[in-house]
Amino acid sequence: MPIYEYVCDDCSERYERIVKNENAAVTCPKCASTKHTIQLSVFASPSGSAKSSGGSGFAGGGGCCGGGCGCH
Repeated sequence: MPIYEYVCDDCSERYERIVKNENAAVTCPKCASTKHTIQLSVFASPSGSAKSSGGSGFAGGGGCCGGGCGCH
């Protein structure tokens, strides 16, 4: 299920929606308008082939996400 980012054409509110069905109506949470523009999403992905010397297989060490988020 993709997450789409929108900008309302009526009030300029920015919002995201998980789209389960392409035919489902998407409405603005601020003004309830159905007029919107889909925005290009920017996402992060692992870069390069750098590995830590800890042998975990992930750059930066600290586990699944590099240890910066405090999830461990």
